[in-house]
Amino acid sequence: MAEVNIQKLFQDKQERLGLTWVAGADGADRVLQGEVVNASDKGIIGHLNLIHPNWVQVISTTELEYLRDLDPAALAQAFAQLENSGSLCLILAGVDDVPPELVAFANRSRIPLFRSPQTSVHLMWMVRHYIVKELAESTTRHGVFLDVLGVGVMITGDSGVGKSELALELITRGNGLVADDITELYRIAPETLEGRCPDLLRDFLEVRGLGVLNIRTMFGETAVRRKKSLKLIVHLHRPSGGDLSNMERLPLSASFQEILGVKISTVSIPVMAGRNLAVLVEAAARNFVLQQRGINTMEEFITRHEHHMSELSN
Repeated sequence: MAEVNIQKLFQDKQERLGLTWVAGADGADRVLQGEVVNASDKGIIGHLNLIHPNWVQVISTTELEYLRDLDPAALAQAFAQLENSGSLCLILAGVDDVPPELVAFANRSRIPLFRSPQTSVHLMWMVRHYIVKELAESTTRHGVFLDVLGVGVMITGDSGVGKSELALELITRGNGLVADDITELYRIAPETLEGRCPDLLRDFLEVRGLGVLNIRTMFGETAVRRKKSLKLIVHLHRPSGGDLSNMERLPLSASFQEILGVKISTVSIPVMAGRNLAVLVEAAARNFVLQQRGINTMEEFITRHEHHMSELSN
């Protein structure tokens, strides 16, 4: 189950955001679980809000002035609302002087209080991105994941069909390896899946007859990628009886696979002796880019054919 640990969040972003832990150290074991976030109507992070509280509450000079202007009774009520909000932590953004009342509240309520010299907008952007990635739904898929001409392409197929050999040829043509054998997929946005490689397998590609190759060492830094958005699945298969004549030559409808609720475009390429699969995969990637720009070659061909037939009949 995906979760965000407050101690890990602080450690991971301490250097980048210049975080210091001001108070509420007893709340270091707080966690934010993905299931809880998905079932809640709370915002992930935002400026201090007592009516519609965020999981991470950011306090800038504006919110601090608001708290300072409250009389003791109103301030106590605000702190009570904040304590009951279930917020993961409080972060002071661009604030130099921390009110002792806020420090005392954080220690008493066990809500971690951080301080950062960054502006609130920049801080919220960074922390939101971090939390969304940590809480992203995830799954794994078997195949080789590559960056082909800027498009995230996963090559799938039965064992021994030639996925790794094809990946190696694509790498020699200037494309990049993300993951071999196992790809971790994370849904980081409603329509976006990000593919990553497990730490144990990073940079490695297994090729039958050669064993395990370190692609970074052999081809350099530009031959590997740490992550890539999955846009296209290329499925390799051997046609029954080795005959291509029974295959549909002009598919009229696009093919998709649904992963974590996201539809991913899919093409199926038959594997036959003499076929240059690397060229075909690159062509599939280029065609996908054209389709994203609104250029559909199949529709263009059919429209031209219908126009020609119409002229002949007149």
